[in-house]
Amino acid sequence: MEQESQKPQAGQVVLVLQGGGALGAYQAGVYEGLRQAGVEPDWVIGTSIGAINAALIACNKPEKRLEKLREFWRIVAQPGPGDGFSPLAGLASAWAKTAALLRGVPGFYAVNPLASLGVMAPVGADHASFYTTAPLAATLAGLLDFDYVNARHTRLTVGAVDVESGYIKYFDSRDMKLGVEHVMASGALPPGFPAVTVDGKPYWDGGIYSNTPVEAVLDDNPRMDSLIFAVNLWQARGTAPDSIWQAMGRHKEIQYASRVHNHIARQEQIHRLRHVIRELAELLPTDLRNDPRCRELADYGCKTTMHVVTLLAPRLEGDDQNKDIDFSRGGISAHWQAGLADIKRALEAKPWTREAGPLEGVLIHEMGAPAT
Repeated sequence: MEQESQKPQAGQVVLVLQGGGALGAYQAGVYEGLRQAGVEPDWVIGTSIGAINAALIACNKPEKRLEKLREFWRIVAQPGPGDGFSPLAGLASAWAKTAALLRGVPGFYAVNPLASLGVMAPVGADHASFYTTAPLAATLAGLLDFDYVNARHTRLTVGAVDVESGYIKYFDSRDMKLGVEHVMASGALPPGFPAVTVDGKPYWDGGIYSNTPVEAVLDDNPRMDSLIFAVNLWQARGTAPDSIWQAMGRHKEIQYASRVHNHIARQEQIHRLRHVIRELAELLPTDLRNDPRCRELADYGCKTTMHVVTLLAPRLEGDDQNKDIDFSRGGISAHWQAGLADIKRALEAKPWTREAGPLEGVLIHEMGAPAT
């Protein structure tokens, strides 16, 4: 049963979704909790699997969103030995990971026949990969309503990297019409997946540059008071590895989680300075405040407050360096339920309701599973 909406009285609700393959089921659980609480995002931003989840939300009417999320994750969920039987969950997970590597994930990706020509074969950017994502294009075509999102009901932003320039590009429904190619580009992680051409340019997964695109909202213009739920899938902290296998897993965690704290810390500093400028401008005598030069400088200040609620997917038993391709039914269900539980705790705590100080522009509230 849906509860009374917990949307803040002023500002926008933003949902920021990180990339992480099968771990993205955690984000679906977070959205379910928001939906149950009557909180619908005004803006959804995503990268990689986060872009797919973001599109499933923003490209559908609110009453259809959870249904579409469940359908997508049902399609990609892989049955296996002992599926649904707790003592054999590890076997089902191992089966799903092996299948994902050897044959792909039905409804998501499949082995690319051209890969058999060898890694040196000049097959073109849109075929230079071990797998083809044609199945994903077909799946999304049946789940996404781009007419709805392009009518600007809910803002959608997905991040991708321009293969040739190396720069991040955010495809934003506020500024352009979006299609399935933009979502596909955001999830085109090489060398597994091929580049996706958008407006004549090849693009790869935005996670190569920024796996948690929270800067897209913190750098937005014009700035607005915001409640931002940043849903992270990779643990930045962890123990030192004892084996090559563990080292591979730890490397992947650091690679895809490391930018989050740096981005937000930088934005904390920038927004504090903006608030300082505003406070200083208000202390000036009226004649100076109205001077054109002072007004120009004062425009660098602002009074917006952004609450960033960070949710972190927990490490689950059996997780290893291939946890992002664990599309087993049990693995997806476990991550989904973890996301649902974490957002419920955050909504009960409501850390964003505390009053901000005059110089606080960005306030961070860490929720969810602690990093270990």
